[in-house]
Amino acid sequence: MQIWAQSLGFSQIAVAPVDLSSAEPGLRDWLAQNFHGEMDYMARHGMKRARPAELVPGTVSVVTARMNYLPRDTSSDWQALEWQRLRSPQQGVVSVYARGRDYHKVLRARLDTLAQQIDAHLRAHNPEPRPLQYRAFTDSAPVLEAELATRSGQGWRGKHSLVLNREAGSMFFLGEIYLNLPLPASAPVSAHCGQCSACIDVCPTQAIVAPGVVDARRCISYLTIEHAGPIPEDLRPLVGNHVYGCDDCQLACPWNKYAQTASLADFDVREGLVDQGLDQWLGWTEAEFLQRTQGSAIRRIGHARWLRNLALAAGNALRVADSASLRQALVPHLTHRSDVVREQVQWALQQSSKV
Repeated sequence: MQIWAQSLGFSQIAVAPVDLSSAEPGLRDWLAQNFHGEMDYMARHGMKRARPAELVPGTVSVVTARMNYLPRDTSSDWQALEWQRLRSPQQGVVSVYARGRDYHKVLRARLDTLAQQIDAHLRAHNPEPRPLQYRAFTDSAPVLEAELATRSGQGWRGKHSLVLNREAGSMFFLGEIYLNLPLPASAPVSAHCGQCSACIDVCPTQAIVAPGVVDARRCISYLTIEHAGPIPEDLRPLVGNHVYGCDDCQLACPWNKYAQTASLADFDVREGLVDQGLDQWLGWTEAEFLQRTQGSAIRRIGHARWLRNLALAAGNALRVADSASLRQALVPHLTHRSDVVREQVQWALQQSSKV
């Protein structure tokens, strides 16, 4: 399977057991504290996340997969370059994973292909093969992805809650294939974070409330992507120039000096998604936004939420240094149909000393 997986662009595959009952108390406590924010589907699905056979009846093993996503032309000093972008307030920053093609589309199709290859192999080597039943997932269903990944030896759970691998850091996507085929589970690996707290210390909004526990309501990735309404005023200055997602905890992680580049062109950076002025992005019409983000994960937040995020970042930039071009780019959106956008634009303009 490893050879098939590598030919499809996966970095590693493994097999996880389906008994995740020991993870249920932690999940239950996380939900009870409302750390999931407005992601109501998490509470709705409840413990189904920790019960693979309840989500997909007949599941007896789970193939886990990871796929590196750093663009193929990423330089060795990529972390330093990303910090530099974050120190340039009039530029907006899109999370590295979202600069190429939507990973949901890439991984799902390749997981399906891998499952079909497994099925073909079984049929070819068994005179009376048991019909293979499977479902492939990647961040698209009530699945405890990180839990399955760690239990199958893909890595360990870092203090930022992401999976860390000694040879690849954390810059990879995860996917799963739920199977009715019994496969021997892979061995887990030990954790190697030690006393390091770099990810906790660097989080701008202090969203990592305990090692491995993230309060999504404070997380910039959640605020800029999942959260639909106004971003709380006390958190706005802390968001800086992040306009889609946040990589700060990963940029600070020492293990990401080992992060690997993708083998697929799908994750190459799209034109116009890095090193762009906020005023340029604010000038995109809705039609242009949809055209430029076609096939991208960014498109799912919609143009209005994109503008809200840009206006927030613009306000933070104007507080640092006034910019006539940035103010001019904001003004047309004062009459936007969304009251959330209008309020965010008004707030942004109020941050300028010239108003």
